[in-house]
Amino acid sequence: MALEASAPAPADEAKPPESGAAHVHKPNHKSAYWILAVGSLGVVFGDIGTSPLYAFRSALSTMQGEVVRRPDIYGIVGLALWALIMVVTVKYVLFLMRADNKGEGGVLSLMALAQRAIGRRTRTLFYLGLVGASLFYGDAIITPAISVLSAIEGLRTIPRFEHTVTTDLVVMISIGILFGLFFVQSRGTAKVGAFFGPIMLLWFICMAALGAMHILDDPRVLFSLNPVYGVEFLAKHGFVGFLVLGSVFLTVTGAEALYADMGHFGRWPIQSAWLFLALPCLAINYFGQGAMALHALDRATAAGRPMPDLNWFFVMAPPELRFPLVILAAVATIIASQAVITGAFSLSQQAIQLGLLPRMDVRRTSETQTGQIFLPQINSMLLVGVLILVVMFQTSDNLSHAYGLAVTGTMLVTTSLAYIVVRRMWKWGPLRTAALIGPLVAMDLTFLAANALKFLSGGWAPVLIGLALAAIMITWNRGAALLVEKTRRDSVPLKDLAEILRNRAPHRVAGTAIFLTADPDVAPVALMHNLKHNKVLHEKNVILTVSTAETPRVRDDDRLKIEPVSADFTKVTLTYGFMESPNLPKGLALCRKQGLKFDIMATSFFLGRRSVVPASQSGMPLWQDKLFIFLTKNATNPTDFFNIPPGRVVELGTQVTV
Repeated sequence: MALEASAPAPADEAKPPESGAAHVHKPNHKSAYWILAVGSLGVVFGDIGTSPLYAFRSALSTMQGEVVRRPDIYGIVGLALWALIMVVTVKYVLFLMRADNKGEGGVLSLMALAQRAIGRRTRTLFYLGLVGASLFYGDAIITPAISVLSAIEGLRTIPRFEHTVTTDLVVMISIGILFGLFFVQSRGTAKVGAFFGPIMLLWFICMAALGAMHILDDPRVLFSLNPVYGVEFLAKHGFVGFLVLGSVFLTVTGAEALYADMGHFGRWPIQSAWLFLALPCLAINYFGQGAMALHALDRATAAGRPMPDLNWFFVMAPPELRFPLVILAAVATIIASQAVITGAFSLSQQAIQLGLLPRMDVRRTSETQTGQIFLPQINSMLLVGVLILVVMFQTSDNLSHAYGLAVTGTMLVTTSLAYIVVRRMWKWGPLRTAALIGPLVAMDLTFLAANALKFLSGGWAPVLIGLALAAIMITWNRGAALLVEKTRRDSVPLKDLAEILRNRAPHRVAGTAIFLTADPDVAPVALMHNLKHNKVLHEKNVILTVSTAETPRVRDDDRLKIEPVSADFTKVTLTYGFMESPNLPKGLALCRKQGLKFDIMATSFFLGRRSVVPASQSGMPLWQDKLFIFLTKNATNPTDFFNIPPGRVVELGTQVTV
């Protein structure tokens, strides 16, 4: 059966931007507030918090082949710091986190908010959201690979291991860790998640301590905060400087998590954790790496040697502390990977509810935390993708070329959607909107162009992943729409059927029949087959439609809508938010409050199982027909997806062409 997702139901107007997410998660007590802030370190800042492992090293390595001078190091450190300030602090923390959709963030949540601002679904918004979601999957596959590789590569900085730890050994250890990480996903992260925050707190403190120790190597590194050094660096080095800018962008990968995970912790705890802990610790660490590089440059110049290419993060630690630091880094990268995997699960659930992906098995791994879900199909897809990248690229330096393009693309999509919200929902004037969005778009385009230069050396990987996901989403959405159109053409309007049955009443049987359909205005296929072959009609017949709202969650008071059609038929619409999993028995229990009474355990659910075959003349190319049929066959059974009691389901099949 291919049950199409119906269009999102209209939702209430968004609250003004000042409301943020605080209306959902603003704690009443300071202790609870800081617990949320520390907890956000593990989930929200895991990715961006592990960027110092590879970002500065990658940027400085890009300079190999050129003479490195002190102003160059000032420029690289300065670009890294100003990227953190402008991209993360200004764009995400101070601006985008105010554009929440009932407390939720993320590219699909923002797409739904933009649709509500315009008042309709448009093709432009659809493709923007689709591109952003597709590129996010590229990020979700690259992050675990580059993070774990960069941590295990730290073993080479330990004196007794430097000649025994080969690239192949690093790859094998990384693969073992990644296998374990994805294997435990089905068990959920509710139990171990409580340790994520404290471990990441220790990680940030260690980063700051290492950085502070080495700032004293050359305190003049603090001059890097002067933006002139960054501008002069880009002007002096031209093409190479632009390549370095692409590597500098690695310092802000993970910034999307600030926005996407806002619903889990709320705006204020995330902002506090960033401004008072994460940002200062990251800045101190980058200052420390820069100071150590300056000190190494001076010694190399004095000895007549070129600038050394070191693993700057790990060599900051004394040799006897490097092994414990590698262990801590490995744990931190696992947490960072867990955060992005969880984000992929949440994004997939949203995409399913919004009709961008076919139904999948969504399992709850926690009875108390709504965000704790597990999707076996997505987990397997991510694991295969991550392992392929690790085997293909071998090192974090090689993989860094593939990293930035997916993230910059997602950021540009987010900024474009934010423009619609600011202009149409917040009612800002054109000049005020341009003053805010213009610089953000320019910044995103600059980073996108810098990362696009690495397309052939690895940037193709996230683009290929994004194109594959985009093709799946477009095919599913288009195929589902074609099925709805064909069903409407070939079906009898429900009101006409009610009139026919009033004049020629069929045999009646006791009980209630619920017919699940995506189009409540026409007679469901299962109903027509039941009348045609069984020649019976139940005493009560409910035409049930499940719709998705443009808000993350829907209150129980707004979930149910009942519309009588005739003495035989009643239309019922259950509306769920795009962050919710439909539970039909629980939703139908609300019918009693509105006067529609029936015993759910004495009720039969009729589902139309459609066998889809390609048509000679179709609205899609043949390859899309075959892809849609494959997706339809592998979609999760609606009985499981909608939590319908299996013993109460009757499936009636038919063959349709698309």
